[in-house]
Amino acid sequence: MPHVEVREVVKEYPGVRALGGVSLDFVPGEVHGVIGENGAGKSTLMKILAGVERATSGSVSVDGAACDFRGVQDAMRAGVAMIHQELNLVDDLSVAENLFLGREGSVVLNRNRMEAETARWLAIVGAGFAPSDMVRNLSLAEKQLVEIAKAVSTGAEVLIMDEPTAVLSVREKTSMFQLVAKLKAEGKTVILISHLLGELIENCDRISVLRDGEYVGTAGAGEVDERSLAAMMVGRELGDMYPVVGEPGEEVVFELDNATIALSHPSPIPSPQGRGGRADREVQAEIASIKVRAGEVLGFAGLIGSGRTELWEEILGLRGRRANYAQSIKDRHVFVSEDRKHAGLHLDFSVENNIAMPWLSRFGRIMTDRTEVRLRAESWKDRLAIKVPDVADKVGSLSGGNQQKVSLAKWLEGDPKLIVLDEPTRGVDVGSKAQIYDIIARLALEGKAVVVISSEMQELIGLCHRVVVMRGGVPVGILDRSELSEERIMELAAGIES
Repeated sequence: MPHVEVREVVKEYPGVRALGGVSLDFVPGEVHGVIGENGAGKSTLMKILAGVERATSGSVSVDGAACDFRGVQDAMRAGVAMIHQELNLVDDLSVAENLFLGREGSVVLNRNRMEAETARWLAIVGAGFAPSDMVRNLSLAEKQLVEIAKAVSTGAEVLIMDEPTAVLSVREKTSMFQLVAKLKAEGKTVILISHLLGELIENCDRISVLRDGEYVGTAGAGEVDERSLAAMMVGRELGDMYPVVGEPGEEVVFELDNATIALSHPSPIPSPQGRGGRADREVQAEIASIKVRAGEVLGFAGLIGSGRTELWEEILGLRGRRANYAQSIKDRHVFVSEDRKHAGLHLDFSVENNIAMPWLSRFGRIMTDRTEVRLRAESWKDRLAIKVPDVADKVGSLSGGNQQKVSLAKWLEGDPKLIVLDEPTRGVDVGSKAQIYDIIARLALEGKAVVVISSEMQELIGLCHRVVVMRGGVPVGILDRSELSEERIMELAAGIES
């Protein structure tokens, strides 16, 4: 089993020093966490280790032998493979075809042999689907298993996993970490990049921290807690992550009363089109009353598939029979999507153009010239502490936390009365999380009505005045701040009587 070392690795891009001489080692039979704020350099370091990028200077060695990886294939031949957060699979091919894509010669395009080999690797990673299943019909967790099987099938002994549990359910996360433990027991090295510090402490042997492209330190997982890791990441004590949110006013900014809403959302029942597919099903949501007051932060909780997002997309006209988001925007009711890369932002556009886009033509000409567009973007850059050298830079060049702030600025530019934030801190580092929480608290203090849809129960408990719990497409309970606890939210979400 290979012992991998990186020594004094420097990576420079035009005008940016992403890594400033990082040294780390990864030993066989170890689960090693690598953490840092967005932009700390952890993904850059892992891409160099996996052959995706080449270091400006420094060295990578495997079992003491220096390696100059000129591409992914070089790294794979040395036993190193990376499973990216953005999965690299072809939806219109089968599992077996994806597993052998680019190396079909190893099975001489013999479909029976290819599927037999695939079945063997799927069994090793504990997958329950068939080699002939189409990838498009798999869940995200199942697609990740395909990527892991693909990596293991190449002979990889060092597996780098970038945010492997970011969008998985609790059950799927448990299964993923059981697989990680199995790989470790076989002597493989697993490197985990994650913002979820508690998961790393629970599942890693050692955790290394990067900050601003520099190595900060490595500690045994049993020697640290979330607070001490967060302090290492940001270079200071964060204190209480959740700001004090003032009491809401009496004015009702948004009200839904005795309404019936038809929700179409993915069914947990496999579709007839193939195993793992999800057919849409319609749920008639009977809403007795939902009120959001000025200055209130109202949370929406529930398990995956509970209809949290679908409810607000339907209410605001983003989907369904009454799709008319333009009217919601005119009413100053806006929605900040969890999928900032596809639904929230245009990554190839500049920061200033992303912020100005909704207000230039479709919904009224608020900003009429380029000078004003730039000035407004500069204002939001300062107000939300968006880290970008120039607002003319592309949004795609920013870290996840800064992209999220641009997505917020885009909709705050219209001075909304109601702001619905869907998973506002997903894929965001701990420092940016604290900043986003402060922004939410400031919005409430300004008298905005804020809805936070989140899978993180501690986030809802720390931020919200009340939390609506969803199950099966309908609200099943509203908890006041004094009633909020993880146990009570889970009881309602899972249908467990207390």
